[in-house]
Amino acid sequence: MNLQNRIALLVRLGHYLQQNTEDWMVAKTLAKQRNPWFTLEFIERATSAIVDAYLHEEKLTTWVQHYHIDDLIEERKLGIVMAGNIPLVGFHDFLCGFICGHQLHIKCSSKDDVLLPFIIQQLMLWEPGLQNKLHISEQLKGCDAYIATGGNQSAQHFEQYFAKYPHIIRRNRTSIAILNGNETAATLQLLSDDIHAYFGLGCRNVTKIYVPEGYDFVPLLQSFEHYKYFRDHHKYSNNFDYQLSILLINNIPYMTNESTILVEQEGLFSAISVLHYEYYPAASYPKISEENQASIQAIIGENHLPFGSAQQPGLDQYADGVDTIQFLLSI
Repeated sequence: MNLQNRIALLVRLGHYLQQNTEDWMVAKTLAKQRNPWFTLEFIERATSAIVDAYLHEEKLTTWVQHYHIDDLIEERKLGIVMAGNIPLVGFHDFLCGFICGHQLHIKCSSKDDVLLPFIIQQLMLWEPGLQNKLHISEQLKGCDAYIATGGNQSAQHFEQYFAKYPHIIRRNRTSIAILNGNETAATLQLLSDDIHAYFGLGCRNVTKIYVPEGYDFVPLLQSFEHYKYFRDHHKYSNNFDYQLSILLINNIPYMTNESTILVEQEGLFSAISVLHYEYYPAASYPKISEENQASIQAIIGENHLPFGSAQQPGLDQYADGVDTIQFLLSI
């Protein structure tokens, strides 16, 4: 397949994912059964974000025009180790490898091993020649380069295992929001989406907010009401009860709307159901340490990414700021 064929196939995939065929619905239901965090609502949300941001001919064509991608690129074997914290979280890595024409060997997370394999099977149904290009593998050996995503501990293992090969290794990251206290109710609702989408499990979820001294938290807590139904989700509810009990036992001040807990903490990473906050002088700007900056995936707020856009990265918004296409063209 040449580049234009690959773009056309991706556009066809975008149309297909929006149709909710019986086979696609069965796959989404199976993914939900295998991972309780993957509700149908959030599978649909992830799919819609992929279709809207990635799978349009104009967007794909504009994206690839920034690179020297042609049909003379030497095919390489690319191993991809995918995370499974939110539905289809590794799709962008798959997309980058596919658009470059490389042979892909993909190790799915056990938490998300239904959706992407189904998509790959659908692509191969349309284009049988892809059977030699797209592989779901339990072990990744003999590849020319690797992209691996995981936690900090697994990243150390990846660094050792793939040290001899060109690689991109991704570690734990999270996102923050900076508020000025003048946000409208509509803006706070968008921020609530940035916090709560996918139960807060993604690296682009906001897990900490910076607020000016004297900030009124009542409107923010009210904006969380849309996600109060999380208390009916047994895994989320168990986490909420556990985190609340720790705060009560240790006599730590907190605020809550009975489904989300706000705690004043310097750390960026918060537990499920918990949002950290930190004050900054009203006439100043938050000071973020270099150590914390290295762990930030996205910043939401004025002069940064718009509220509500955290989980909607574009084609050229690469994880950890590493240009995946440039890497793939260099191997």
